[in-house]
Amino acid sequence: MSAAASGRHTAAVVADRFEQIAWRDTYAQSAGLRELAEELSGRYGTGPGAGAGTRTGPGADGGPTGGRPTDDLLADAFLAAYKVALRLREPGEMDHSRLFNHQVVSSLVESPEFAELRRETAGDPYAAAMAVLAQAPALRRMLDHSRDARERAEQAKQARHGAEGAATAVGEALQQAAAGADEAGTVPAPAADAVQRAVETAEAAEAAARQAAEGAAQALAAAAPGVAAGARSAAAKAAKGAREEAALMRAWGVGAGELERMAFDERARLAERLRTGRLAQWAELIGRFRQMASGERARKVENATGELVDVTLGDDLSRVIPSELANLGLPELRAVFAARYAAGELMLYDSQGEQTTGQGAVIACVDTSHSMYTEGPGGVSREAWAKGCALALLDQARHAERDFVGILFSAAGKIQVFRFPAGQPAGIARTLDFAETFLGGGTSYQTPLTAAAELLEEEFNDAARTRGDIVMLTDDECDVTEKWMRGWQEAKHRLGFRVFGVAIGAPPAAEAGSVLDALCDNLRSVEDFTDVHAAADLFRVI
Repeated sequence: MSAAASGRHTAAVVADRFEQIAWRDTYAQSAGLRELAEELSGRYGTGPGAGAGTRTGPGADGGPTGGRPTDDLLADAFLAAYKVALRLREPGEMDHSRLFNHQVVSSLVESPEFAELRRETAGDPYAAAMAVLAQAPALRRMLDHSRDARERAEQAKQARHGAEGAATAVGEALQQAAAGADEAGTVPAPAADAVQRAVETAEAAEAAARQAAEGAAQALAAAAPGVAAGARSAAAKAAKGAREEAALMRAWGVGAGELERMAFDERARLAERLRTGRLAQWAELIGRFRQMASGERARKVENATGELVDVTLGDDLSRVIPSELANLGLPELRAVFAARYAAGELMLYDSQGEQTTGQGAVIACVDTSHSMYTEGPGGVSREAWAKGCALALLDQARHAERDFVGILFSAAGKIQVFRFPAGQPAGIARTLDFAETFLGGGTSYQTPLTAAAELLEEEFNDAARTRGDIVMLTDDECDVTEKWMRGWQEAKHRLGFRVFGVAIGAPPAAEAGSVLDALCDNLRSVEDFTDVHAAADLFRVI
């Protein structure tokens, strides 16, 4: 008799149709889940109850499936992480061969680490799938250490099937005996004997089923401490992985909405790209840059135009404090008021507002010459600091609804331009391409600044926007020609853009009288590459 016929379930987690669809779709999209399912089935499949020789797909569809126990275990682990409103079945509702799965999922759900994990995975099928894969080593250990319990549970299932079959045989024997009875109701001896044998067989089968169930329960109880410890380990590892991936996404500015729109494979590739290479090393620095820039924007809001922060002296009648105005109500003090007004000594409310910001594009010119590979304190390279600052400027531009352009430069003629129009999504792939690209070679100021001026000229001609902002991020000093400098000054006067300079590593370029100093309206130097606040003032004025 099948699990379906007995009314017992193979899924420990109660799931509705849409949650089952989420599991099946995620399983179909994730090669990692499919490979894990095949591996676990090959290593831990036992007996006919394990679905030997059959393939039923992802399993655990909320009701009896007759599939592989390990498939149902993975589905339960996924649904436990994915479901927003989690509910488990009672052990008595479970098919005997899935009692171990129920024990594993119950242990997971009861662990504090799993509650932390669910903060990252609930409602997110990708995150729930990654949690299952992160738990795979612990699941293997639990399956290794519980082989006896699972075998006894399988024996109990078979014994229960035998008892149910024997009970069915009793019913059939009774029907045959009733059919063979004469008019007086006398049952022929052979038929009566058959009923008696069927009853005895059923009683023996029932006793064997009870004994097998008791043995399975004892074996599961013996395995419980190990399962609980394994579940806590699995949940802790999965929670750590989920937190780290979420932190990576946040550091690179990937929002929850953008992640939800990504296909499973695309999101998996993005996560792998962010976890490896230079991008992984920069994540913490870039996250701090973004946080710092956000804080500076908040300061600008705090000091918004019209906020009264102090009392000062002056002649602005719109800001005269009430006690000064009271003097006008007394004829003898009106002359005093007039004299104080003429001298600019009236007491006024002082308001602090945002500094005037640019309206055109924000352009970050990032030096990617060989010397930018140099690392400073904390193992942070000059390139990492410069690109972290540039990505924070990208956020700044988008917040102000301004275009952003990243220009990577090195030697004369070597540049790569990345444009991020204000009205279009930045796109994480293009953002990462900008961060990862490194040109190498020497340093030329003329090439990137000429390109920046041309972009601002184009913007002026197309949209009549002026007052753009250019930020030069470099660690080197180089010459420019006199002719080029005259053209640069003319373009700057005509288009009204500002130029900010950041000398990374305090090179000679940061010194007064240097070429970079002559090119920039505002220049600062950075010596500690772990300090993101060295550029904080940029985010107050751009």
